[in-house]
Amino acid sequence: MAGTQSAPQSVNRFCYQYLQLEPTLEYPTAEIIRESSAQDTIYKKLFSEEGPRYSPPARYRLRVLKELVARIESSIDDWDQHAFPDCAQEVSEDLMTALSDSLATPVPSEVSSAQQKSYVTYHLSGLEQSLRPQQSPPPDITLLEARSLISASGTTGLRTWEAALHLGQFLCENPNLVQGKRVLELGAGTGYLAILCVKHLGSTHVVASDGSDDVINNLPESFFLNDLQESTLIRPMELRWGHALVGTEDQRWNNGENVDVVIGADITYDQSIIPALIATVEELFASFPAVQVLISATQRNEVTFEAFCNRCRQREMGLSYVDFPIPPREQQKGPFYNDSVPIRICQVSAPPIARSMCKPPQNRGSADIAEGKLTNDEDSEPKSGHGPGQSHDYEDAPKVFNYHAILNKIQ
Repeated sequence: MAGTQSAPQSVNRFCYQYLQLEPTLEYPTAEIIRESSAQDTIYKKLFSEEGPRYSPPARYRLRVLKELVARIESSIDDWDQHAFPDCAQEVSEDLMTALSDSLATPVPSEVSSAQQKSYVTYHLSGLEQSLRPQQSPPPDITLLEARSLISASGTTGLRTWEAALHLGQFLCENPNLVQGKRVLELGAGTGYLAILCVKHLGSTHVVASDGSDDVINNLPESFFLNDLQESTLIRPMELRWGHALVGTEDQRWNNGENVDVVIGADITYDQSIIPALIATVEELFASFPAVQVLISATQRNEVTFEAFCNRCRQREMGLSYVDFPIPPREQQKGPFYNDSVPIRICQVSAPPIARSMCKPPQNRGSADIAEGKLTNDEDSEPKSGHGPGQSHDYEDAPKVFNYHAILNKIQ
């Protein structure tokens, strides 16, 4: 892809990948990287004092600087021509100094480094067009993650998974779904989606819920990294699936506040927890009949995903797929994530008994869809357009809800 990009695009892509701690970086081409302007931009964005607020770990920084300087040196094919002080093509003195400083700084062993948490910054390319230059904050989210670890309690919430990044991209392109809404995130993990909704998408209030004590204890730090430590718009909440939302000492759940949208990502990975998850979703429908539910699932195991679909049908919940394919890796501009494993965004709708408690809109059309009023009624579902391996019978598989295509038509 490097050959089809402009120099600024190639440099920016490299910088975004570096800040996301991607194991394999796409370095700019030799023609680009030998130019002093490209080297200056990389230095200022990644290695200078005015660079990132939260830098990647020292070992990662050193590895990248070594490779970067080596590539720059290789790109200069005529040192006699390029070694003069006024020449635009030479190795940046700032980058050489940064490399020297890194070489002189003790770094932990590879094993020790893998066990430590690191700052990870995700660039939100889906917001680039909607953000005006004078707007702040910048379109990114920074988190402290342990990418190689699962905590002693067994939680997987110490890193941001692909399904969250994919659902986040969908919400960035369709912010109306959560803008001005009260959002509940199930299985919040690092808090990526909850922070996205508050920091960038204009949600009225977000509850980042999880059943892990480790996750709940880490969420305030995630809020702090994104300047939300004083915000009243977001808060963590312990929520254990399968347990009653209202306990013996609680008269009202969530302080009686309404929930408009429920989101969850990579929360169907374990077949044993699906009944408890569906029980909680079912109780949310009973408490908030008009709530919209979007769940993003990475299909690592077809049997596990099918168990989720079957459980929804058993409880008479509607289930449809949102048509939002993963962009090919070479087309991703941030965040960057695996494009080889399917990720499904599912819309779960209330069972009939809950739907009967909520009066539907009188005229459901493109305007309702544009406002984020997803439905799963028979008259609103597409009559064709099914995903790979799906039949035309709802009993066999959910239908594809081409929400993204409809939005494109009405915008």
